[in-house]
Amino acid sequence: MSAEATTDDSAGILLVDDMEDNLIALEAVLGSLNEPLVRARSGEEAMKALLRRRFALVLLDVRMPGMDGFETAANIKRLDQTKDVPIIFLTGAEDDSGYAFRGYATGAADYLTKPFDPWVLRAKVSVFLDLYRKNQQLERLLARQHADYHEVGRRLAALEDELTEAQRIQVKEIRHLLEKR
Repeated sequence: MSAEATTDDSAGILLVDDMEDNLIALEAVLGSLNEPLVRARSGEEAMKALLRRRFALVLLDVRMPGMDGFETAANIKRLDQTKDVPIIFLTGAEDDSGYAFRGYATGAADYLTKPFDPWVLRAKVSVFLDLYRKNQQLERLLARQHADYHEVGRRLAALEDELTEAQRIQVKEIRHLLEKR
């Protein structure tokens, strides 16, 4: 992480699988990324976790009892608060070949079959973490720019109050030019 990074940059990764062994394997592969790994054993638990905090990424098993991965992904993409969280589906190799299509149609960013290559999974997750950090950085820059813009407007208004009528017209023209940008 860069020196500018804040705790907001550490959004974490949500691991969703009903099988303990799969969660342990994901934690072993992704632990070296030094990001919080949050477990959910069902689609319902995943939704609760997503509503409690921000995540950079969701790794989501397709086949789970109750709300399956596709239904969970549809719910994630339906909510304004979570719709932009990328999802990587993980599923057993014996699963129906139509699952991949269905996963992408549901809004998945990627789809991997188990057993997965740990290096490939770590590389893909790293890309999404980098994207998350860059988006956080952009949000902070936009907020700073917005605040700066309002400060300039406030100062212009204060100057206008001190100027003569002729000078006010010139300042209004300057303000109009600034607002066009």
